[in-house]
Amino acid sequence: MKVKKNDTVLVLTGKDAGKTGKVLVSIPADNKVKVDGINVQMKSKKARKANESSAIVPQVGAIDASNVMVVCPVCNKATRVAYTEVEGKKIRVCKKCGASLDVKAEAKKAVKKATKADGAKKTTTRKTTAKKADKAE
Repeated sequence: MKVKKNDTVLVLTGKDAGKTGKVLVSIPADNKVKVDGINVQMKSKKARKANESSAIVPQVGAIDASNVMVVCPVCNKATRVAYTEVEGKKIRVCKKCGASLDVKAEAKKAVKKATKADGAKKTTTRKTTAKKADKAE
C-alpha cells in the first residue's frame, strides 16, 4: 500500500471529496484507510452498567485507499507515489518534486545518530563522577 499511517491525504471521491486529513489507521489486508474527520459515522452505544448512559457516538469509518491521494509535505500538492532505493532501502518519494514521503525513516536515523553520540558522552561523564566520589571518601 502506498498510503501509510500519519500521512496527510486528499480524498478524491465520495461525500467528503476535496477534504484533507491525517491517516489514523491503514488496513493493507482490505486496502482501506481511516482518515481523521472523513467518513464519520454515528454508532449507538448501549449502556453496559447501571451508572452508564446510552449514547450515539461518532466514529471514523474506513474508506478505500484508491480514493485518497498522498499530499507531499514539501510542495503541499496531492501526488502519486514513486519508489527509489536509498542506502539499500526502498523509500517513497513525491512524483512532482522528488521529496521523500518517508519522514519517519529519516527521523529515526537522526535519533539513532544522536543517541550514539550522547551515549559515548554519558559513559565518560559517569566515569569521572564515580572517580570524584571515590576521592571524596
